[in-house]
Amino acid sequence: MIVSFWAIAAGILFAPKVSSFAPAAPSPLPSFSDYPLLPSLKASLTEQELTTPTDIQARAIPELLKKRSMVGVAETGSGKTLAYVLPMLHLIKELESAEEPVSDSGRPRGIVLVPGRELGEQVGRVFKGLTHGTRLRVRYAIGGSAKQVARMNINSDFEILVATPGRLLQLLTQKRVRLDDARMLVFDEADQLLDQGFLPVASRVARDCPAAVQMVMFSATMPETLRAVVKDIFGEKPLQIETHGSHKVVRTLRTDNRRVEHGRRTDVLRQVLREKPDSGTVLFANTRAQCEVLAEWLDEVDVGFVRYMGEMDRAERRRNLASFRDGDVSVLLTTDLGGRGLDIERVDRVVNVHLPKDVDNYLHRVGRTARAGRKGLVVNLVTERDNPLMVKLKKREYKPH
Repeated sequence: MIVSFWAIAAGILFAPKVSSFAPAAPSPLPSFSDYPLLPSLKASLTEQELTTPTDIQARAIPELLKKRSMVGVAETGSGKTLAYVLPMLHLIKELESAEEPVSDSGRPRGIVLVPGRELGEQVGRVFKGLTHGTRLRVRYAIGGSAKQVARMNINSDFEILVATPGRLLQLLTQKRVRLDDARMLVFDEADQLLDQGFLPVASRVARDCPAAVQMVMFSATMPETLRAVVKDIFGEKPLQIETHGSHKVVRTLRTDNRRVEHGRRTDVLRQVLREKPDSGTVLFANTRAQCEVLAEWLDEVDVGFVRYMGEMDRAERRRNLASFRDGDVSVLLTTDLGGRGLDIERVDRVVNVHLPKDVDNYLHRVGRTARAGRKGLVVNLVTERDNPLMVKLKKREYKPH
């Protein structure tokens, strides 16, 4: 079922174009209580006041419970994590109930591969909210934590591993983790995990799993190059689910385009920041240099903010993110790094101080607000050279059925 990295790379160049995903029919299930989930999982959902599945959850969960491999594409903030966490916990707990418990350390049955630490921590929080009653053990091997911490995490029996590619590769190379008992492998943010940077590790992880492993991929976007890689990794055509809102701006997001004339970008930004939202604001720029210019300006006009960029010390980045998440400051200044994986409920507004060059990055950025059905606002500072992007975005506006 799994091919080598070189075969995958060849597939990108020579594989025939994969046809567009056809949206699946809406699920008739109106409530989580209608799913054949374990009573303990239903009780946890009730405690969290989660009653009605989102579009991607309603379409994906029943199929994953049937142990089908699947590729799911859905808009940011649509609840993709819960769509795979619930089936994974249910299916793995069923094995334990059938007197097939995990008996060897370092042999997880569920693996969730994530591109970065922040997303890994957020996935962990979703698991934690559901494992108290279901009593399954989740361990982490994510970048940014000490290697010895990762080793300690897997030095006992556990069922589920949440990992970043680099840290998991280290553990596999050191033979501290084996994937020969894996029952479900999830690639979260698959468009990142299967790009050229992470592709060799993704291939290795898939190859180390049994041929019968249930393979699952979720992504907010599905570029053509990714479709070719997906075809090669699965080996056979998986179930493909694409929600009505995928590749589009979510319906609860309000867009406010502000024209920038004669390069007076900070004048427009000054006015935007005076219109304070109820909670947090994320400011996006395209480069570190642009962020540094904005940081100097924010200091001059006495706006409290924290930075969140890839080149920063990881500990400082974590402190800054915690400060923003806790409400100590109301502005987070970031590059496209902040457009991936961050799920912070208090983000009411996204400001594209510098618009990205492509639509996919734009969709990821604006997905930091208006999540899980909540309302949000995006303010775009638009120059003349952004006009081609604005034409493309017009086609991505959410349109009701």
